Amino acid sequence: MRLYYAPDTCSLSPHIVLRELELEFELVKVDNRSKRTADGRDFLTINPKGYVAALELDDGEILTEGPAIVQYLADLKAESGLAPRAGTWDRVRLQEWLNFITSEIHAGSALLFNSALPDEVKSIYREKLFRRFNFLEDQLNGKNYLMGSVFSVADAYLFTVLGWCKFFAIDLQGWPVLSAYMARIHARPAVQAALRAEASD
Repeated sequence: MRLYYAPDTCSLSPHIVLRELELEFELVKVDNRSKRTADGRDFLTINPKGYVAALELDDGEILTEGPAIVQYLADLKAESGLAPRAGTWDRVRLQEWLNFITSEIHAGSALLFNSALPDEVKSIYREKLFRRFNFLEDQLNGKNYLMGSVFSVADAYLFTVLGWCKFFAIDLQGWPVLSAYMARIHARPAVQAALRAEASD
């Protein structure tokens, strides 16, 4: 498999999952501005949407959208426990978390990257994001991970998008439960390996 990625983007999430599962894969870096891959290809021919992550399977199929990719990967090794088995209530709960992260945290944070937005508009988005952080703080209180005691693909995704707070001068220390959660995930060997690989490429 090939994972098309760019540093400091949501493609870190499937990268972490690939390493958690100890699957064989190749990393292919994408320049988000030029839409060229590190090996010289036009990324738009791989993913016409123009953004990472994209996962190229051994048979040439291309899968896009982080939540779909991480669930596909987890199902390749269902025994890993990174996603509850399809058809179970716990799997529906996982999908609930993935949708929340996509729509409220990922999309809510991504807007703050837009330098054309006036500060007063950014302030509105930041306040909305902070309300979501308050919700996460409450939900994670007394739990190690979003699904309880077991790390899941949803945690890889949430860790990834919360990592962008450093770009917006948002200090997660204001949410101590959330801050401890981030530190716990950051310490995982697969997470450390993914971060090192992306920093060195």
